[in-house]
Amino acid sequence: MSIRTAMASAALAALTAACTPAQSPKSAAINDKVYPVTPAEITVKGPILSGALTEMKVVERVEDGSGRVDQPARLTGKLVLTNVSKDQSLRLLGGKLVYIDAQGKPIPLEENRTAPTLNVGSSSGTPERLDPGQDSSQAVEAEFPVAALKMKRLKEIRLELQYIPSAYRQETMNFGVSITQQ
Repeated sequence: MSIRTAMASAALAALTAACTPAQSPKSAAINDKVYPVTPAEITVKGPILSGALTEMKVVERVEDGSGRVDQPARLTGKLVLTNVSKDQSLRLLGGKLVYIDAQGKPIPLEENRTAPTLNVGSSSGTPERLDPGQDSSQAVEAEFPVAALKMKRLKEIRLELQYIPSAYRQETMNFGVSITQQ
């Protein structure tokens, strides 16, 4: 190999190495930090409506090593509502979650987060109707206040539902008919 060829090869290798993009440093892994809610399942019964909030947990996404919060805490679970009335239908309009501290006061969310509301209507956008004995279930995913993660700070989770009850009647109509011969 001549000196000229060696220099050209070295220059080409240096040029290729300079054009190769540097590999970006690997980002730290992000994992879910799960806070169990005790009890994880609650059932409440009223005169018209009963509800069960099950599989409750609070999940926060945190970067390994630094502890930086990638996604703030969120409450997840499953909500089942049942019309326990014998003679009233319900039209579900919506609801919201309120986090209550040990003194019975609401725990506010941080400024940049949205209030935890529930959409209980059907996918068509119209309110969902529950006739006597019917139930409705949906997944719940709502913002959770960071302040409530502190030990003994959260006393209860309040679900405020909005619905319209209406009388449910089943009527029978009889049409008197006869068959005539022609």
